[in-house]
Amino acid sequence: MKKMIVVLLCFFNIAFAVDAKLEIVKKSKSLPKIVISISENSNDINFLSKVKRVIEKDLKVSGHFEVLSSNVKTNYNQRPDLYKLQKEGVDLYLNIDSQISGFGGFILNTKLFDINSKSLVLNKTFSTKQENRYPFLSHRVAISINKYLNAPSIDWMDKFVIFSVYKKSKKADIYIGDYTLTYQKRIVSGGLNIFPKWASKKQDSYYYTTYVNSVPTLVKANLYTGKKETIMRSEGMVIASDISSDESKILVTASPYGQADIYLFDTKTKTKQRLTTYKGIDVGAHFVENDTKIVFVSDRLNYPNIFAKKIGQRGVQRLVYHGTNNSAVTTHKNYVVYSSRDKANEFGLRTFNLYLVSTKSDSLRRLTATGVNQFPKFSSDGESILHTKTINGKSYLGIIRLNYEKSFTFALRSGKIQSIDW
Repeated sequence: MKKMIVVLLCFFNIAFAVDAKLEIVKKSKSLPKIVISISENSNDINFLSKVKRVIEKDLKVSGHFEVLSSNVKTNYNQRPDLYKLQKEGVDLYLNIDSQISGFGGFILNTKLFDINSKSLVLNKTFSTKQENRYPFLSHRVAISINKYLNAPSIDWMDKFVIFSVYKKSKKADIYIGDYTLTYQKRIVSGGLNIFPKWASKKQDSYYYTTYVNSVPTLVKANLYTGKKETIMRSEGMVIASDISSDESKILVTASPYGQADIYLFDTKTKTKQRLTTYKGIDVGAHFVENDTKIVFVSDRLNYPNIFAKKIGQRGVQRLVYHGTNNSAVTTHKNYVVYSSRDKANEFGLRTFNLYLVSTKSDSLRRLTATGVNQFPKFSSDGESILHTKTINGKSYLGIIRLNYEKSFTFALRSGKIQSIDW
């Protein structure tokens, strides 16, 4: 592995720690109660059971429902006993059924009953050509139920997550999956393939770093055709960290002159502009304040910390005055989330926690309490944070629901998540 990549990984403090506690704090005591039932006349109870588990998890993660545990099975074609359900305190009742499509693939039928109005409020069908894509069927069902209540959007659940997984020395593959990691598909393999980043909101293409003739190379790949295009090459390192809102500019960390600096690459003109010239390490830049500023990690204080810089101006502003080992930053509008190595506390060992700050105020909010929490990424609506987490040496994807004070973790089957994007 090249020296600059080793320096970068050490700089980001990718390590392991113990954290076996899932922290969930309920914010509301009057959430609508929902029961999910499997059709008793289905030919594939196993398939429906898997779908049900993911729907239940989605509704819990949303923060908008109280999911009641139930193993009830009812006839899909018959109306449930709505009066009995009302006496049991149920507000919503979902019945699901499945069938094999005549064109191949699977069809999921759903009926949602509003118990209080005693009526069928949703009757929708969802389909997929591949059975292993069933998590996305579940996500779409949860989104549909959520929309019925006019609750804040959870459309992000139907998006791909892209992530790199270390297999062994000098070998990492890139995968796409759903946010629960129930669905996973390898899209890049062979050698060291790291730091994937979506190139568009449509998620039809992505950037990643690989090695071509031992030189770090930034590549853009089409998810569906497999077509690849070389964007930049740089000795030491070259990494895409953020994309402008119009998708025409890329913030790239590169080191053509021996040290890591931030560059702005124009995808239309194929030209790059150097944004930092510090004789140390400047990495991981993200756009902020409508793409007029960048926030990045630098060792200008002889330790990694978070700084901000107006694009086109020389001045650099220190953004964070907390901690002495801050890294792995992400942004949404005027908000910044970064990872910080904290001292030992009541939870035990030294930890890497996530903190939320604003470029417009001095507020500071801790988002995690224990374990190694790295590579945070805002959801498109800014209401959730995706991040990597390590629990007892095992790699997990973490979800933080900012407005609901809830956190969830989802285990990777094998290997170690190197970095992640959605």
